[in-house]
Amino acid sequence: MTPALTSSASRINAAARSALTHPHDDKDIVDEPVPQRFLRKPLTVNVIGACFSGGQPHSGVDMGPEMLVKHGLLRQLSELGWQLENEKPNFHKYDQYKDEPGMTDRVGRLKNARYVSRVAQSIFQSVQMSCSLGNLALTLGGDHSLAMGTVAGSCAVYKDVGVLWIDAHADINTPATTTSGNLHGCPVSFLLGLAGHVEGFEWLQPCLRPSRICYIGLRDVDQAEKRILRDHGIRAYSMHEVDRWGIGAVVDRALDYLGRSTPLHVSFDVDALDPSVAPATGTPVRGGLTFREGHYIMEAAYQTGCLVAVDLMEVNPTLGNHKAMTETVEIGCSLVRSALGE
Repeated sequence: MTPALTSSASRINAAARSALTHPHDDKDIVDEPVPQRFLRKPLTVNVIGACFSGGQPHSGVDMGPEMLVKHGLLRQLSELGWQLENEKPNFHKYDQYKDEPGMTDRVGRLKNARYVSRVAQSIFQSVQMSCSLGNLALTLGGDHSLAMGTVAGSCAVYKDVGVLWIDAHADINTPATTTSGNLHGCPVSFLLGLAGHVEGFEWLQPCLRPSRICYIGLRDVDQAEKRILRDHGIRAYSMHEVDRWGIGAVVDRALDYLGRSTPLHVSFDVDALDPSVAPATGTPVRGGLTFREGHYIMEAAYQTGCLVAVDLMEVNPTLGNHKAMTETVEIGCSLVRSALGE
């Protein structure tokens, strides 16, 4: 999983080879919508606006959900034929979950630990409720520590859910291996039960097996995280594999691995995209997914007919200039549309 400097030409060639060697049943753009086997009819999306930045150091990521909606996301989903469970979603600020002023909210190396836990538990309850009603749970973040709650919520309803984690980073540091103490780099270890007992997180029991998560887009992975991935046999496709095989083959392999008839949860951190595509995010890493590669992943997830939850995380409208903000927010909207059938 070494960082890869991407080449559009080489990827086009890889994609062409993939089309010959890995044929699949993608729907044409003019085909009827794909039936969604785990969602009730009419298809309904519950938008969970999680305005939260406590799992990392950059302010502004808490403004991502409102900015996505301001750019027309709800209207766009309605135009795709989805019913909105909440036409005016609440944008929770979560100030009530902070410790009293003057208290130090650290547990070992972990920063804002109790704050992150309380917010993640709230998100867990929202996603669990949405899934139990047969709605698609769409969580707009907010930083990726929120995925402790989103994935735990879908796992509470769908016992064999597969998680497709799209990210430049593995987010699988444990409280013992993290060097920054930022919990947006740790959610997967908590979901897998690798974090051990952490004060304040008693509500979060291990809910995800290593065989039920698959990564795409990795290129900035700590040495300790690489050991964890290897030791637990976790399937991970880095940018090296994307360059070598093409995005079509990588996505086919990922979905085959997770299963094409089991519930699917996609957790997408926009830093999976190359910074030239989505610059307004807190931890950009060169050599990422192209515009089309990111959208292809979401299109393929929709085409399984198994989606139950989607996270879009780490859009930070305050980073960069107006052009950077607009590009990233608009791409965030289009990624969600692709996951919902555009």
